[in-house]
Amino acid sequence: MRPAVFLDRDGTMIHETGYLSRVDDLHWFPYAPDAVRLLNRAGFAVCVTTNQGGIGLRLFTEAFVHEVHGRMTATLAAADARVDGWFFCPHHPSALIESLRVACDCRKPQGGLARQAAEALDLDLSHSYVIGDRPSDMGMGHAVGAMPVLVRTGHGEDVLRAHGGTVPHAVHIATDLMAATAWVLGHSARQGWRA
Repeated sequence: MRPAVFLDRDGTMIHETGYLSRVDDLHWFPYAPDAVRLLNRAGFAVCVTTNQGGIGLRLFTEAFVHEVHGRMTATLAAADARVDGWFFCPHHPSALIESLRVACDCRKPQGGLARQAAEALDLDLSHSYVIGDRPSDMGMGHAVGAMPVLVRTGHGEDVLRAHGGTVPHAVHIATDLMAATAWVLGHSARQGWRA
């Protein structure tokens, strides 16, 4: 078993656009591929865990989500970086597709996506991290016993203001994904955790 870093997608790796429904609106934070490469080289499994309720709301299709992740994979490969697994939840409480209007275990802040990844990739959740810009990301980390790190990009700054400068379950607050990655690498080394 090895530790993982679970990355939120929108607002953490790429710019937040609301519901991303056009590939042309996919814009990376420029440091994100480098951050992923550093996590790869440190031996962490890197997984993307993302709520994609727009599928249930009929804003885009599951095929579109796979297309976006394919484009992102290509960008990462060009930077000598990789995501080991892409995991997304298509459900939404107000889904227009009845089969996706369910109380699921995979919509963050539930821990289902991280557990799916752990089963598929033989991951040690207790020595893993979650990096994201929303309380739901922090909740997922807490739910599975991982270390949640909030970034100020995306919704992060607004979330911090709304919560008076702290966010439940967040063990660290970082400026962005690169700063969060530096913290994760330092923290895991101080703990003696080996990826």
